[in-house]
Amino acid sequence: MFLKWSRNPKAQGENAEGWLYRTAMRTGLDELRRQTRRSRYESVLDFVRRAPSPHEVLTARGEQQRVRLVLSVMDRRQAELVLFRSQGLSYEELASALDLKPASIGTLLSRAQEAFRREYIRRYGEGPNGQQ
Repeated sequence: MFLKWSRNPKAQGENAEGWLYRTAMRTGLDELRRQTRRSRYESVLDFVRRAPSPHEVLTARGEQQRVRLVLSVMDRRQAELVLFRSQGLSYEELASALDLKPASIGTLLSRAQEAFRREYIRRYGEGPNGQQ
């Protein structure tokens, strides 16, 4: 900035303070714009990097089909417990949604998850995501 100031005759003399202030503000704004552009480009690049490959998409779909099949053969209430819990519902929300006593949710959920695991292993030999 001072190199610009020394080369610009209009910036010297009585106008020096105003010129320096304006130049500093513009330089700061330019830097903010540059950072914004860079972060925008980086987020697009991150999205492209994180895009799943066709193989990963096919594998995920196959896993989804396996899980759906296992849930479809389970007891309805157990399947609902597993699904709702996988969506992040708390025990209180599970009790309310399924009209169950809050005190029994832990036991029922544990049994439902174990039933899912057993059925999955019986059908496919390993748990979802390679778990045994």
